[in-house]
Amino acid sequence: MFEDIPVDVSPMYEGERIRSANMFVELAGPKSWGAELVQVEETVEDGKVEVIGPELQDMGEGDIHPLGIKIEIQGEALEKELEGVIERRTHELCNYIKGFMHLNQRDQIWCRVSKEALEAGFKLEDLAKALLILFKEEYPIIESIAITIMTDEDEVQRFVEKARLQYEQRDARARELSDEDVDVFYGCVMCQSFAPTHVCVVTPDRTALCGAINWFDCRAAAKMDPDGPIFEIEKGEVLDEVKGEYSTVNEVVSQRSQGTFDTVYLHSVFGHPHTSCGCFEAVAFYIPELDGIGIVDRDFRGETPLGIPFSAMAGQCSGGKQVEGFTGLSLEYMRSPKFLQADGGYERIIWLPKEIKESLSEYIPGDLKDKIPTEEESANIKDMRAFLEEKGHPILDRLEGTPGEVEEAPVQEEESVEYAEMDMEAMPVAPVAYAPEFTMPASGGVKIIFKNAKIYAEKVIIKKN
Repeated sequence: MFEDIPVDVSPMYEGERIRSANMFVELAGPKSWGAELVQVEETVEDGKVEVIGPELQDMGEGDIHPLGIKIEIQGEALEKELEGVIERRTHELCNYIKGFMHLNQRDQIWCRVSKEALEAGFKLEDLAKALLILFKEEYPIIESIAITIMTDEDEVQRFVEKARLQYEQRDARARELSDEDVDVFYGCVMCQSFAPTHVCVVTPDRTALCGAINWFDCRAAAKMDPDGPIFEIEKGEVLDEVKGEYSTVNEVVSQRSQGTFDTVYLHSVFGHPHTSCGCFEAVAFYIPELDGIGIVDRDFRGETPLGIPFSAMAGQCSGGKQVEGFTGLSLEYMRSPKFLQADGGYERIIWLPKEIKESLSEYIPGDLKDKIPTEEESANIKDMRAFLEEKGHPILDRLEGTPGEVEEAPVQEEESVEYAEMDMEAMPVAPVAYAPEFTMPASGGVKIIFKNAKIYAEKVIIKKN
């Protein structure tokens, strides 16, 4: 079936990581741009493959190039609402190819080709040929398929703009529906090859973490392939409407996460936040010094006010983990009226990258737009607090009151752990506002739990005794 392709093609290679030492070239990703788009057309020349721009043999080792993957499909049973579902499978099917790594989705794709694949004679044309076969195998309703791979800068730029318009049209349709309008949610385990305990719960008000699949996409996918990675979840009993907790959702998450998690809140970063995969578009993170929440997306290149970039933040909660105070999310979810509603919604947001803030301008309440700082106004906690006070952000109401006593946190050490010294002299003297319970994630079997505490510190040093 794949005789003409010089590398192996098999599900066994899904999850393969190509590190920089073994990389020949990088395509799209954080240092370039790219997109993938599936479109249902009335007429498609079956089997057509085209590469526009430099092929792999025309690139140099270590180069970074833009990438566009256009997939045109035709079939009597195909509908437009299936485009997003089929498009999302591009991630999985690309990773069947030995020596080719595909991450993320839509206009966030990030791909690498290994040196071994190049030495074996692999070309981008082979990528397209493999996808032709895999998509037809995966979706028998596809009667004709044509694939175009683009690496020419101008072509990719035009393609990305077109793709973004298509994404926006899909997302806009989903905004017309709310959780209360439906009896069924959907689950997706497409990312479990990378995050074995992750179960993505998709509702009308909460799109998938990747941002590429909404409730309508899931409905179409579940009908087309009832035994596939996207499946129905009956809403069941509403246990907490504000937090977004449902009895059947808890049961399904427990079953599909191999019993790792049995409770999930769809609209909160506290308690039992939604698990995070790794394909998420952004991360919501708790800022205890100000009792607020920040958001950072994968396109942001700088450091957050916590002093770490998106990559470190993502590493904290990805892989299918459920970490209190951190959760992956889609940018589309930030347009939902239920966005982190249990935590206060936008009234709890105290930091956003400028680009994201501008893109969400019409969804942020008018009286808050000028009160939420970006990287331009607050590079650290001290600057952020000054900005919030100057603008009168509602988070200040949470910080009012007299300091309380600090309750000692119980520390259970399961094994000997070597701790790094953390000098926090540069941090402002600011209280951690009241929270019923906050768990600080740590490594080495250590969990630190703060209960009913307001903490003031000029310097904190943690060492092994």
